[in-house]
Amino acid sequence: MTTIELLRKEQGSSSMLCVGLDTEIKKLPEHLRLQANGILDFNSAIVRTTSEFCSAYKINFAFYEQYGEQAFSLIKNTLKFIPNTKLTIADAKRGDIGNTSGAYARAVFDDMGFDAVTVNPYMGYDSIAPFLEFENKIVFILALTSNSGSEDFQRMESDGKPLYRHVIEKALMWKTKAHIGFVVGATRPQELQQIREYAGENCLLIPGIGTQGGNITDVVQANSNKPAVINVSRDILYASDKEDFAEAAASKAKHYFSHLQL
Repeated sequence: MTTIELLRKEQGSSSMLCVGLDTEIKKLPEHLRLQANGILDFNSAIVRTTSEFCSAYKINFAFYEQYGEQAFSLIKNTLKFIPNTKLTIADAKRGDIGNTSGAYARAVFDDMGFDAVTVNPYMGYDSIAPFLEFENKIVFILALTSNSGSEDFQRMESDGKPLYRHVIEKALMWKTKAHIGFVVGATRPQELQQIREYAGENCLLIPGIGTQGGNITDVVQANSNKPAVINVSRDILYASDKEDFAEAAASKAKHYFSHLQL
């Protein structure tokens, strides 16, 4: 089975929910902040109590890289907690000249063993091509993000179409061994619905639910039951800052699960 088929199978017994492990020491419950393994203990508990409700986990590299030399050890050890039936996404937003991207791709897929990665297409095809050479991985290309700065470039019109549409249409023409997906923010459901029309069956990674203000009902309707993982990070991770944090996270995940079942 392909990675997409395995994802859809897993979603059939769980949901389209993706839990974002954007873990920061300063946001941990007080009893974990001073522990040497506080981040890992937190992540382990979050995965243990939420895994029945989600089909994917997304690790945002920035939240680990800020802690210096231990960063990749934290990422690798966190991956060990995640059941192998769940899609693992390296939210690294890589993209550089070919040989540099090749090194990034080998780090994410070969060394760490992620199933998927986010990439930045600003430098064009050759900056993405090394990721596309990996068999049966998912490469999520930034298309339309939910931050306010998306207005600066992503919606600029060229030949009567916004730049993000050019990105999607061009990417769909690329030869690839991997599966191409797109990152599309949850805060613009009307545009999400339009993107679904020309992105076909390609998988979408949809962040922006919860703290960023995306509406879960609007997103589900706009996605039209096509392949997608819908990410929630802070609203689940930090549902409680007390010793019941894991149970509170599970309760939040269960809430989203009820809206995101196939």
